[in-house]
Amino acid sequence: MFKTRLLSGIVLVLVALITIISGGPILFMTLLCVSLIGMQELYRVMGVRGEKFNLLQAAGYAGIILYYGLVYFGLAQYGELALIGGLILILFVYVFTYPKYQANQIMAAFFGIVYVGVMLAYIYQTRMLEADGKFLVWLVFICSWGCDTCAYCVGVLIGKHKMAPVLSPKKSVEGAVGGVVGAALIGVIYAAVLNRNMVMYGIISAVGALVSMVGDLAASAIKRNMGIKDYGTLIPGHGGILDRFDSVIITAPIIYYLSLFLLG
Repeated sequence: MFKTRLLSGIVLVLVALITIISGGPILFMTLLCVSLIGMQELYRVMGVRGEKFNLLQAAGYAGIILYYGLVYFGLAQYGELALIGGLILILFVYVFTYPKYQANQIMAAFFGIVYVGVMLAYIYQTRMLEADGKFLVWLVFICSWGCDTCAYCVGVLIGKHKMAPVLSPKKSVEGAVGGVVGAALIGVIYAAVLNRNMVMYGIISAVGALVSMVGDLAASAIKRNMGIKDYGTLIPGHGGILDRFDSVIITAPIIYYLSLFLLG
């Protein structure tokens, strides 16, 4: 099991390296595919997806594709139109197939567009920033995966006080602090290597790390509510797309906007 998890992790890192370094259409299509797969996992868990492909799923996927289309053509400022369009499509399905779908399925369908599609698209938007986007995008992963690794190590060594005992008994306050500090230090070292603003990179990494833990816990809360262990089985040893990208999802937009506000 450990070897499988390690091998899968290496493959994920290699895919991330290739696609993010490439940027452009390669990164765009990769993220679109990841978003659609993640959406499928979420829809299955939330009861939107049935045994067969249905109109409610199609409306959700259409909302994501519309949003990504606007982002690709440099029209991200009109992203609200995609959200409104996706919501209208979902409501059309709800109204004209009534009573096939319940209200909670409708809300989950729209939630998926924002939670999976919109949030992950910020990885692409960060990469395409004119000012150091090719460097700043890595902060998304430094904050999420770096924080997770540092938090685990510190928690194992000195963790005593439970951070969320009901939701995630293994996570400790000491581990959380270690994760944030560790991610900040990695961000500072990363900036030093690149000869960039170490203070700002450290701040961005620290804030991103703090937010990433919320994303991780939120994904765990959804799984506990739904009574499942993993969102899927696509990635051996890790689960599904949402199991591996749960913290990345919520961190990506934070890194994008902090980069704009703090680094211009």
